[in-house]
This record gives sequence, C-alpha cells and structure tokens, in this order.
Amino acid sequence: MDVIKALTQDQIRTDLPELEIGSTVKVHVKVKEGNRERIQVFEGTIIKIQNGGIQKTFTVRRISYGTGVERTFPVNSPKIAKIEVVRLGKVRRARLFYLRDRVGKAAKVKEKLR
Repeated sequence: MDVIKALTQDQIRTDLPELEIGSTVKVHVKVKEGNRERIQVFEGTIIKIQNGGIQKTFTVRRISYGTGVERTFPVNSPKIAKIEVVRLGKVRRARLFYLRDRVGKAAKVKEKLR
C-alpha cells in the first residue's frame, strides 16, 4: 500500500479550496468540442463527498429548466480548471440526498456565516 500512496502522492491537487457538504460551488470544467477546448461552468450544491485519496469525488446538484441535474467530479482530475466556493452551507448531515425530493425554496440550504 505504501508504494501506491507514494506513486499517487504527486498527482493529488493542492490548489483547490476546501470542499464542504451543502456549499454552493462553481466548477470550471474543460470541455473538448472537436479540436477546440473551452471552459464550461457548472454551479450547484455539493450533496456528497467520497474520500479516497487520489479517487476522491464530489457530487454537485443543480436545477436546470425544472429538472434536477447531478454531476460527479473527480477532485484530482486535470479536466477541472478551478473550483469557486460561492457560499458555505449550514448542514448537519454528510449526504444531502433529501434535496432530490424537494422543489423550489424547500430545496435551499441555509447559509453558514464565515
């Protein structure tokens, strides 16, 4: 196991902000279309974080045209240009799957004061 940790240690990104459950974030993702590459922003609430060293992922949920869209991003992926934390959420649980059943203002997360 120490060999695997040693190999993956230099690939773990340290330039990203601290991610917390319930926070609203803007994830700038590099999207390749044909021979061009552009940056697309995905803004939403973090509903899940799975820790696993190099395989750490987080899931962001947003409402797009009345439909809930969830997207899972690997934290250490080179496809992520940057992550901006828009606001911190005040939550008391590790998974916010109950937001899937909520609509409108009921799907909001309270803001944590910094």
